[in-house]
Order: sequence, then structure tokens, then C-alpha cells
Amino acid sequence: MEYLIILFRIITIMLLLLFSTLFITGKRPIGELPVFDFLSLIIVGAIVGADIADPNIEHLPTAFAVIVLALLQRLISFLMIKYRKINKLLTFEPTIVITNGKLIQKNIKKINYTIEEILMLLRNKEIFDISQLEYAIVESNGKISIMRKTEYEQATKKDLKIESIEKDIPIVVILERQIIKKSLNYIDVSEDELRSILQSNGYEDYSNLFLVTLSKNKTIGISPYDVQEKIEFL
Repeated sequence: MEYLIILFRIITIMLLLLFSTLFITGKRPIGELPVFDFLSLIIVGAIVGADIADPNIEHLPTAFAVIVLALLQRLISFLMIKYRKINKLLTFEPTIVITNGKLIQKNIKKINYTIEEILMLLRNKEIFDISQLEYAIVESNGKISIMRKTEYEQATKKDLKIESIEKDIPIVVILERQIIKKSLNYIDVSEDELRSILQSNGYEDYSNLFLVTLSKNKTIGISPYDVQEKIEFL
């Protein structure tokens, strides 16, 4: 009987956790959560862990605690958006760590980063020479944002006066030998047109096609079932 109780609790708690986590984090990746949101998730994990492991703990108070915590977090988030002072108290403000190619030692010390950690974050941004930077800012999520000096900025097509071609997002039109008619309607392509495009690419039909993508400008991507891996890993 205890095992059935634990199974029931796991199912209900997982559903409740999914709801509360999405309620707390929204669409933000877990690794980019503010400190308060991160702590809320840790507390939720601690609460439900005890509930699942010990059948003697009452289940409904645990569920109630998770819901209240999620609602409290949402209230705090609302107050942080509305009141700047609360936001400053509960989150880390962006901190400038490099200006005009020079490290700001006191700011780095203030956020408890080492020089090695700053340099690692910069290398992840493909910056190996800090003299190329106008600014580097450690954001509230711990990541770093950079602004290069003008002479080190990458040239754009506009700078080089190269004509740009508008890009379309390819969408899936065939998946596992099945034509997706909704996708064809979206890009205004008929099944006959699709077959014609496939034939021009060397495929008489789609019986051996795993995935086909097509964009409005007729750019096609084809992945048949019989693709062979050419690289062998030892």
C-alpha cells in the first residue's frame, strides 16, 4: 500500500511541479533565472522530496505549499517589475567590468568573480584580447555582454554595400514519407509542384524520404532514409 501511495504522489507531484516551474520560470532557461526564482525552485524541490519519500507526511499540505510558493514568486516578480527599489534588492544589477579595454578591478571584486572567470566568459564570446573592447558587462544572469571598439567591429553587408537577399524559414513538408498538406498550403505550393521540385533534385517519389523542408523561395532540404555516416569514431 505504501508503494501505491508513493506512486500516486510521484504522478501528482510531477504534474504540480511542471505547472509551478512553468509558472515561475516562464520561457526562461533554468540557467538564466534570477536568484529569487532559482531559490524558489530549490525550496519547491525540498518540499516535494520529503513528501514523496515519506508516505506518513500528509500530501495535501505539500501541494498547498507548492501552489502558495508559486503564487508568492509571481507576486514578487510583479512587484519587482513595478517597483525599481524592490528589483534592486532582489536581483543583481548589470556590472561593467571592462571599459575602454581596461579591467575594472573593484567591480570584478564586488561581484565575486575572478579574473580567470572573466577571461573565460570573454573567450566564450571569441574575445582573446580585452584591448578590443569598449565595454564588457556582467549581466544579472551571470553571462557577459560585450561592445567592441569601432575599429574591431565586424563589417556588415550594409557596410560593404552588398545586396542582401531576404531569407525564408524552411518548414517541414514531408516527414517519414508523409506529405504535410498544412505546410504546403502555408508556402502556397501544390503537391504536383512538390513532386516536380523533388524530381528536379533526383527523387522520383517520396517513398524513401525521411524529411523534406521547403521555403517560400523554393529552397529545399532533403534527408532520405539511406544516408550513410562517412566518419568513423575510434
